[in-house]
Amino acid sequence: MPSDSTATPPASGTFTTPPIDVRWGDMDALRHVNNAVYFSYFEEGRVHLFAAMGLGAASGRYGVLAHASCDFLRPLLYPARVVVGMKLLRVGRTSLELDCWVADAGDAATLYARGRNVLVCTDGATGRPVPWTDADRRALDRCFAA
Repeated sequence: MPSDSTATPPASGTFTTPPIDVRWGDMDALRHVNNAVYFSYFEEGRVHLFAAMGLGAASGRYGVLAHASCDFLRPLLYPARVVVGMKLLRVGRTSLELDCWVADAGDAATLYARGRNVLVCTDGATGRPVPWTDADRRALDRCFAA
């Protein structure tokens, strides 16, 4: 991943989704949540984050996933409710990096998975990277306020 020379220190807090119900169909043959579903949970977290920032169809700019990784820490079984938490690690000129996790909705210390996402701000019409605006950076500060 290219280094952004304009990287700014990230806000220090976390962003957390509302509770997400684990669906029966999220399970695999071993009766726990399938590994691919964790990426869907991270996606749900990004959707909530971008909505809170005002990014999307109305703005004509989108956050496009450039990297996703996940470490599976413990099995997640149905029925359950989880939350996705995120910490902003880095904000560059056109990209940002998030530490992400899936936790029990009733006990945030119980982690099922932890991952890393890198997103690039893109113009919806051209698909080309565009810089984060000052308004975007203020929105990130609000979303990740301690």
